[in-house]
Amino acid sequence: MSKVIIHPANYDDVNGAVGHAFKLFPLQISGKKVLVKPNVLRSSEAEEGIVTHPAVLKAVIEKVEKMNPASLIVGDNPGLFNYGANEESFEKTGLMSVTKGYYENIGNDSVKVDFNPDFMPMVSISRAVLEADIIISLPKFKTHGLTVMTGAIKNSYGFLPGAQKSRLHRVAGTPERFHEAIVDVFQLRVPDFFIVDAVVGMEGNGPASPDLRSIGLILASDDAVALDSIIARMMGLEPGRLKFLKKAREIGLGDYDLDSIEVIGELKTLPDFKLPPLGGEAISENEVIQEMLHSRNILTPKADPDLCTACETCVDQCPVSALSMNEGIPEVDDETCIRCFCCQEICPEKAIVLR
Repeated sequence: MSKVIIHPANYDDVNGAVGHAFKLFPLQISGKKVLVKPNVLRSSEAEEGIVTHPAVLKAVIEKVEKMNPASLIVGDNPGLFNYGANEESFEKTGLMSVTKGYYENIGNDSVKVDFNPDFMPMVSISRAVLEADIIISLPKFKTHGLTVMTGAIKNSYGFLPGAQKSRLHRVAGTPERFHEAIVDVFQLRVPDFFIVDAVVGMEGNGPASPDLRSIGLILASDDAVALDSIIARMMGLEPGRLKFLKKAREIGLGDYDLDSIEVIGELKTLPDFKLPPLGGEAISENEVIQEMLHSRNILTPKADPDLCTACETCVDQCPVSALSMNEGIPEVDDETCIRCFCCQEICPEKAIVLR
């Protein structure tokens, strides 16, 4: 039987809840390579409730440190609004200040892997994800205009660097197919442990809504399907109505039947919790967001010859070797480029522009 804990918490004293989670779900971390992946949707202030709160990340890092890992990496690949601004996103959210030197831009090194050919034959995934012995995922308790809610399963979408995330959005075509796509991404490397920041949650048309909700909880589990089903119930949703949970159960990733879950703590539905439309219309019918998804797919990095010094930093650092020098200026191979925009982020002269 899967277990999900629901533990009271606040940001001033979250260590107790995090420690309780690690006690109930013991991990053999000593001598292992560990990746901690917060939810870093985009550059924002911590008080906006868009990303995993720094206090939660700090508590997890401090706990893992004491367990003597061989190595520890803290990283994520930000979403639509901040492709190519990985470090900036961590800085502005306040997450960088608590990483204690463990932050890495995991978008700078990726590996191509086979994917569901109904969507894309291959995707690039951050190498740090595939090389980690243990992955600890730190989702945020939020709604989402396309998938209704975002939690343990959706947080793994950040394993994909760059604009291939928006490409997959568009290839999926409909909210129903996108629900399937996020499960396909999730199972590329299923994390080992999940700790959800539900101290302050988000309702309304997330994942970047101004409608914040004080909840005062930390949730945790080693079963993403069970955990997401508890989040759904707290939001007033029947888990079986969420297509990504149905697919996850169908392919054996877990179960959302309450009889198969041991809930440790008090499970209560949040009264009058505001949800986006169940069909995903909040994003699928939003012309501004759809245009942005399209633009992120067609933008290509270009070097400004007036600023470029031919240092070749972008060529050396491109995770898929899509850049090469041509008459002293780096050029991009459109077919190879995954639109992670790491070249723009890493250029010391700020000579890379997107066109």
